[in-house]
Parts: sequence; structure tokens; C-alpha cells
Amino acid sequence: VRWMMYWIVFALFMATETFTDLLISWFPFYYEVKMAFVIWLLSPYTRGASLLYRRFVHPTLARKEKDIDAFLVQTRQRGYQTVLRFGKRGLNLAATAAVQAATKSQGALAGRLRSFSMQDLRSLREQ
Repeated sequence: VRWMMYWIVFALFMATETFTDLLISWFPFYYEVKMAFVIWLLSPYTRGASLLYRRFVHPTLARKEKDIDAFLVQTRQRGYQTVLRFGKRGLNLAATAAVQAATKSQGALAGRLRSFSMQDLRSLREQ
């Protein structure tokens, strides 16, 4: 549970740090403070990640739990529909490609057979 709290808080920190890094990286000792913050999160003595998770992240997730569950159900349905739609498109493309390849090869095969039969007829006359 402790590691789960750490990784959730750390992921949130990294997501926000991506944007804030551009704005406040010019402050003196910015990188040292950032490193100290990550050590504070990770330390078993300070339990910084547990503190932040229990104070801020968990109450927010608990309030938004119904919205998150509804979003997950909606995403699952959309994902299933998307897979079906792309699957149908893929099968249609594969069937079209197979039919086109068959018709092209049939024409080439008929042309070769026709040329072989003409050669065979010519060779019969010579014999």
C-alpha cells in the first residue's frame, strides 16, 4: 500500500512537473529542492507520499469515484465498438485485396496458359 501511494503521488508530481518545470526552473536551487521533495516522498521516516496521498489524493478520488467508474464503463464500451469497427474494416480490406489479387493473377495465369497453348500448337505443326 505504501508503494502504491508513493507511485500515485510521484506520477502526479511528474505530470505537473512537466508543465511547471518550464515556468519555474529558473529559480535558484530549483533542482535541489525538487530532489529533496522526491527524497521526502520516498523516505520511510517522513512518509511524505502517504501524507500527501491521504490528505489530497484519496479524498479527491473518493469524491469523484462515481464519475471515474462511469468514465471507465463508457471507455470500455467505446473501445469495444472501436475494435469491432476496425476489425470489420480490416476484414473488408483483406477481402478486397484477396479478390483483387485473385482477379489479377487469374488474368496473368490465363495469359500464360494462352501463350503456352499457342506454343504447343505451333510445335505440333512443326512436328
